[in-house]
Amino acid sequence: MNKYLYIMGVAAVMMTAASCKVGKEYSRPSVDMPKAFRGQPTADTNSIAALPIHSFIRDTALLALIDSALTRNFDVQIALKNIDAASQSLRTARMGRLPAVDLQIQGTRNWPSKNSLNGSLSEQFIGTRYMDDYSANVALTWEVIAWGKISRLKEAALATYLQSAEASKAVQTRVISDVAQAYYNLLMLDTQKDVAYKNKQLSDSTLRIVKLQYASGMATNLAVEQTEAQLRVSMALIPQIEQQITLQENALKVLVGEMPGSIVRNSLQSMTADTALSAGVPASLLSRRPDVRAAEMAVKVANARAGVAQAAMYPALNITAGVGVNSFKINNWLNIPGSLFETVGGSITQPIFRRRQLKTEWETAKIEWEKSAIEFKRSVVGAVQEVSDALAKMDKLQQQYTFTQQRVDRLEIATHDASLLFQNGMANYLEVITAQSNALQSELDLAAVKRDQLNAAVDLYRALGGGWK
Repeated sequence: MNKYLYIMGVAAVMMTAASCKVGKEYSRPSVDMPKAFRGQPTADTNSIAALPIHSFIRDTALLALIDSALTRNFDVQIALKNIDAASQSLRTARMGRLPAVDLQIQGTRNWPSKNSLNGSLSEQFIGTRYMDDYSANVALTWEVIAWGKISRLKEAALATYLQSAEASKAVQTRVISDVAQAYYNLLMLDTQKDVAYKNKQLSDSTLRIVKLQYASGMATNLAVEQTEAQLRVSMALIPQIEQQITLQENALKVLVGEMPGSIVRNSLQSMTADTALSAGVPASLLSRRPDVRAAEMAVKVANARAGVAQAAMYPALNITAGVGVNSFKINNWLNIPGSLFETVGGSITQPIFRRRQLKTEWETAKIEWEKSAIEFKRSVVGAVQEVSDALAKMDKLQQQYTFTQQRVDRLEIATHDASLLFQNGMANYLEVITAQSNALQSELDLAAVKRDQLNAAVDLYRALGGGWK
């Protein structure tokens, strides 16, 4: 009875010691979050980040490109492989409390010195100059007391796995944003090409009239040359835009994981820029932004590794055991029980002097934790800045679009009036050329502002952490 009580007492002590954990438990680094984003009139708990991508974007052609990118984009595929790799490490860490069991089969032949004890005994008792040794055994090694080192390793592996998962979500949101902005840029280029063709037709019409006037002596050769030059400006703009369209199509195709080619798309005029999007409260970024979550997981990893480094300075209790067969003759190797042997042992190892290696590793781990906490705070501040920037863009771009649209309307009227006056001899060719040039630039600017509005909405959606659900 006393024997069993002793074994139970030793086991209880071992289990108590094994459950002890050194190091600090994780707590999120404190960050002073504002109550509302700059540029947001009032704090609203609703946020567009809660919308799935198919509810935020309604363009079917763009959604098809996004679906392809989320499946075939190379960065997304690599991110998913990183999750798989982290998952394998997590599985290994979860087995950390189990003992290690190894099977070893070995055969050796030694030729000892004749003047040695083994050499003299070998010739005397075996009758050979060599000695054989054959063994096969199963060995068990178990670190019973590790002061929470195994638990900390599991924490680090789990946090690394979650960090890779959050990083994958961040890649997904970035890819969605890149695809959408590339698509909108393509629509802008299509619109600008249409504007360039329209301006070329106007310049053609003006040139014909100027040539007729020149033939009748009502205009000089200078008027013809300047009108010809204005026409060449419009004509040179067309291949320039067509080149940009081809390059943008190729880049977008590669982004969605396909070979370069043409893109099926709608028109910029069919797009509506929503200027009343809700951003929610800044505190929601801590749970919605994948990159912020990944930065927090990095802090968890550093905290767990600091615990592992500290546990390495404490004593460790190891138990070893083995069972197998051993013989100096191969024909008796498997003669059981004659060749059977068992071993059992235990050891306590307390590091004393390691040239400050363990202390340095612990201090370094604490510094790494502090660095990861700073990186986490920087990611939070950066996330708040990105949302505030996107809100400011949306507000100012709406005003810019309104003024640019008014300028386009006025210049369309001016171009029409200048043409009529010119045809009736009440305006010169320079007024017509100036009106057409200003109208061309204004329409190009309007398309660019419309593109920027759509991109700002996508920027806000990504900055809030939308798109990964």
